[in-house]
Amino acid sequence: MTLRVERDEKSGVAVVTLDRERRHNAIDLAVAGELGAVWREFRYDDSVRAVVLTGAGTAAFCTGVDRGVEVAQPASPYSVDDPLLTIGPKANDLWKPMIAAVNGMACGGAFYLLGEAEFIVASSSATFFDPHTTYGMVSAYEAVYMAQRMPFGEVARMSLMGTAERLSARRAHEIGLVSELAEPGELLEAALRSARTLAEFPTEAVQGTVRALWSAKQAALQQALSQAPALIALGNLAPERQAELFGSRRPGTEFRLR
Repeated sequence: MTLRVERDEKSGVAVVTLDRERRHNAIDLAVAGELGAVWREFRYDDSVRAVVLTGAGTAAFCTGVDRGVEVAQPASPYSVDDPLLTIGPKANDLWKPMIAAVNGMACGGAFYLLGEAEFIVASSSATFFDPHTTYGMVSAYEAVYMAQRMPFGEVARMSLMGTAERLSARRAHEIGLVSELAEPGELLEAALRSARTLAEFPTEAVQGTVRALWSAKQAALQQALSQAPALIALGNLAPERQAELFGSRRPGTEFRLR
């Protein structure tokens, strides 16, 4: 298993940990499947009333899709298979609150998960960036999810600047992407503190509030996401050209922190 799930029935909180520390908690097909399965399982588990999602280790929360993964694509130009589209709780019809505890790097496909969190608690050493444009890829789904959580200028800068810049935890807190900062060793406890509070409240009221909050943005979100496949098909470089760029530029060695 590449996903660790720990339930505390006394508090009503489950901690879900992306457990691929050596791969910076990147998501392969197995992890994608496990995430979808655990969210669906939580729908039927009344002992779980709130969830904390984090990554193993301190280097990374999640660095998106594992570059070693090959995703078979249909021949039709009108169909695209994206394994990350179903890794979030909302995509699996789970309306119990999920708090993301971000340790280290959060980039690229990590935003599919952060985009479906109720709020984000981050380590003071966390950083956020989107490498797509650096390697000739369109940031479509990621940019849309972050545009729901960040001021337009900030998400535009992060999406366009690729690996040249990383958004610091401090700056992420200033612009409202992150709701609370914690020291690295205190991150999980800070997230659990909020999750335990939510789990103490009547779960029907909490879930109803979660659903109401998301209904305020869901129509615009779905309309924007529907444009993503076409934009990716039009704007992405051919896979072999992307591979050349990945070979010539190593992620994480050419950035400045802001």
